[in-house]
Amino acid sequence: MRFDLTTLNLVQAIADTRSITRGAEREHLALAAASKRLSDLEARFGVPLFERHARGVLPTEAGRALVRHVRSLHASLHALESEVVEFSRGIQGHLRIAANAGAISECLPPDLAAFSQAHPKIRISLEDLTSTEIQAAVAEGRADVGIFVAPVLDNRLDTRTYRHGALAAMVPAGHVLAAHDSLAFDDLLDHDIVGLHQGAAVHELMRAEAEGQGRVLKARLQVRGFDAIAQLVEAGLGVAVMPAAVAQRFAQLFRVQVLPLRDAWARRSYLLGVRRQEVLPTVVQRFVDALCPAPLSSSGDPQP
Repeated sequence: MRFDLTTLNLVQAIADTRSITRGAEREHLALAAASKRLSDLEARFGVPLFERHARGVLPTEAGRALVRHVRSLHASLHALESEVVEFSRGIQGHLRIAANAGAISECLPPDLAAFSQAHPKIRISLEDLTSTEIQAAVAEGRADVGIFVAPVLDNRLDTRTYRHGALAAMVPAGHVLAAHDSLAFDDLLDHDIVGLHQGAAVHELMRAEAEGQGRVLKARLQVRGFDAIAQLVEAGLGVAVMPAAVAQRFAQLFRVQVLPLRDAWARRSYLLGVRRQEVLPTVVQRFVDALCPAPLSSSGDPQP
């Protein structure tokens, strides 16, 4: 079955605008021509792609699946164009990395710098996503390499253990908890929590642990950076949990106290994941070998 980009772009435009008319306008097609293209495509698939309503259209399950693949196709075409053009400028490859906030703040920058110095003609792009988003991005081809924390939620990935880390508590200087040498997570649950946004690995981990203890996580303030968390904690607006190495750096800048967490789950591993395939692209293989040369695991369990 052959497809043309005009029709696929039209499907995406209709899904985005929830209207065949506006979708046709966005793609500079006459309404009749757009309707014919859509009906022909639905006939070829044998399923409707949109449900027609008085106020517009909504994609069916089949339509949503098609739109998802169209978006992935566009991302691939854009990457293809960018990489081919860069070859004419001396670039020998493009490495797209997706990593979570903890990895970016705690351990990834020196390794990226070392790899970039060793391979100056490989262009590196880095995107900050949640661990769940990272796995989807790698599995769907929107990123070449992902660095995230367990659990592995997508069986289309091969993984290696990249680094080990620990979480720590951060409290304001002079806080009632600051006199302790270490804390259990349960000690924090009586206080307001300052944390990352929903979907971030640390937030989801804390929420699950609180629920497991029959407690409610008092996530009063949620922001998108560890630096903002540290400033809010210093201001006395709550307590926080973040990677220990990051917390210690902020303790040099803000009036906060960092305390180890005794809970077993506070010790965690960062995983490096790639999409499962017979042979990795050369650029990706070089990066994987540079960061963690142990064999990849395709069982869903990271190799040590």
